[in-house]
Amino acid sequence: MRIGELAKRTGVSPRSLRYYEDQGLLTSSRSDAGQRHYADAAVQRVSLIRQLFDAGMSSRVIATVLPCVDVPSDLGVAEETFTAMMRERDRIDADIAHLIETRDALDALIRANSRHRAKLSTAPEPAAQST
Repeated sequence: MRIGELAKRTGVSPRSLRYYEDQGLLTSSRSDAGQRHYADAAVQRVSLIRQLFDAGMSSRVIATVLPCVDVPSDLGVAEETFTAMMRERDRIDADIAHLIETRDALDALIRANSRHRAKLSTAPEPAAQST
């Protein structure tokens, strides 16, 4: 199928499909006129790539995970994939911890601002100065 058909069947833009190819995540053959042609299996591949992106993986990490799909019986590939996925999970855990710290710091600022606003609302209005 051509790139437009793959885009239609997967809901992924042709630009994204070309990006996937540039990153080595997806392959196509070329017609004599240079048009991309994809096998029917590309639909499932694009779906998997989208799932991996949705899981927070970068295209670089996805490229290390996909060989496990391509060569499922290779223990070495499976081990490398497991290591890459665990590394990604650790990265996500660190990101979550950082976000929690950031949220906690913002909560402290919100509390301080709330106290400040309360003081301002109970303070007497300054007298107008005559000039």
